[in-house]
Amino acid sequence: MLIASFPAGPWQANCYLVAAAAGAECVIIDPGVDAAEGVRSVVAEHELRPVAVLASHGHLDHTYAIADLADSYQVPCWINGADRDLLADPFAAMPPGVDRMLADSGYRTEFAEPERVETLADGDRLTLAGLEFTHVAAPGHTPGSSLLRLPYDDEGFSEVIFSGDVLFAGSIGRTDLPRGNPTRMLETLRTTVIGLPDSAAVLPGHGSQTTMARERATNPYLQPDHLRQEKEQGEHT
Repeated sequence: MLIASFPAGPWQANCYLVAAAAGAECVIIDPGVDAAEGVRSVVAEHELRPVAVLASHGHLDHTYAIADLADSYQVPCWINGADRDLLADPFAAMPPGVDRMLADSGYRTEFAEPERVETLADGDRLTLAGLEFTHVAAPGHTPGSSLLRLPYDDEGFSEVIFSGDVLFAGSIGRTDLPRGNPTRMLETLRTTVIGLPDSAAVLPGHGSQTTMARERATNPYLQPDHLRQEKEQGEHT
């Protein structure tokens, strides 16, 4: 399997391209600000043929280049239905002033959906580029935040999880942005993230890759005492 990645734009969001091998069809995941040129470079370098774009959630640092790439390659975009509206209105989930900041830096601030959009629900399975992705709803960072799980039988890992901004190396996605929900994030951590296998490699939306084994052992947000304390506090508020 070929997995190529690079951080892009002012938020350094990780963009991924996944294929069974060089010269094959590929899936683009989370092409954000300044990602289009990098995607096209990787596609050319490895002689790939894009067949779909997947979004882990609707924040524009992960979706900025989706319409450009999906329409130019004439492929669909797949996104959790709860975040679909953010493709055309990404500032609805960003702090005030982000649009002005982007405009002042020379970026466009008007958006539209790509020509082809497909929505995902929890548990949906997608066979794309000969690879089988499982979509897992993981709300909290945004209502439509997702985990994208992919079987992977190399280097001692059972699967790869594209975790978007749900889980990072040593941290989790913030919940203080518009549409963020700390209660739902905690529930996602308790019921979804904590149940992921230690044998999974985690490829997050920002920062370095990690493993579930490492995060279960060291991530402060996944420690039993922390989750238990937060749950008890919630029961008394």
